[in-house]
Amino acid sequence: MMTVTPDTELTLSFHNQRVVISPWGASLRRYFVIGERGQELDIVWGYSGGSRKRGGQGDVLIPFPGRIANGRYLFDGQPFQLECNDKEGPNAIHGFVRSLPWQVREAQANSVTCEVRLDAETYAARGYPFSLDIAVTYELDTSGLNCVFVVKNVGDRVAPVGVGFHPYFTVGTSVIDDAEVQIPATGYLEFNEQLAPTGTILDAKGTSWDYRRFRTVERQRFNHCYVNLERDADGLATATLRHRPSNRAIDIVMDSSFSAVVVYTGDAISDAPRAALAIEPMTCATDAFNHPEWGLKQLEPSETFSGRYRVHARSL
Repeated sequence: MMTVTPDTELTLSFHNQRVVISPWGASLRRYFVIGERGQELDIVWGYSGGSRKRGGQGDVLIPFPGRIANGRYLFDGQPFQLECNDKEGPNAIHGFVRSLPWQVREAQANSVTCEVRLDAETYAARGYPFSLDIAVTYELDTSGLNCVFVVKNVGDRVAPVGVGFHPYFTVGTSVIDDAEVQIPATGYLEFNEQLAPTGTILDAKGTSWDYRRFRTVERQRFNHCYVNLERDADGLATATLRHRPSNRAIDIVMDSSFSAVVVYTGDAISDAPRAALAIEPMTCATDAFNHPEWGLKQLEPSETFSGRYRVHARSL
């Protein structure tokens, strides 16, 4: 069995694509293509070595993505208290699994599956007395990078579950201000000063936060959870980042399991602010543990929850 540390990394290859994955948190550490002259063109703004991570780069966010206000929630009539580990305010943030060693179940040249278990006995004292088996697969193919999650309730009670991912994307600009973004959403959550939702969904249409058509990022300070995603006939929602002078675009294609997307310009990252744009697929909105109507999955014992998002880099 592989000994997993924060510095453990695996490289996947397919044609000119390369992905670096770490079983530590099942994190996506790099995604790039090899150009015609042998240069590395980053798609995901990444890092190597656990100590070099900035701003949640590539994290897997389970069993809750985003923040839970004050770390408190009520589920099945019972109150729970999570650790408040958010540097922006008194909230719980981004689940447990991003700082755990996962086991590598399957590794091939172009794909890898990592697995981890959350046991109710271990996490009850931390406010989550539910048992989950979790698997995340990364695979490169002709369509780009595919990321698939599978969560199974292996406990004896219904479990609240949310899944999210935290990649940052770059299209070759030194700062993300020069890029254009398209976000397929008509609403976003209103946050309070501590970045926790107030419970109100604001209408984005016709406002400065309406990005259903391409707009330059400029100096917008994104830290927004978008909801009410617009989808195509196949039920897919696609966010796109592009930069015309570089002739580059990135599509983030989310299946129907994803009901929200967080967009973040990384302004709080001290040594590299606004270097890339986080576009975070999430199966539920921020604080859905307190607002289950925002996409919270209430997973029955022995039930499985799965989904997929895809990253496709292309020329314009």
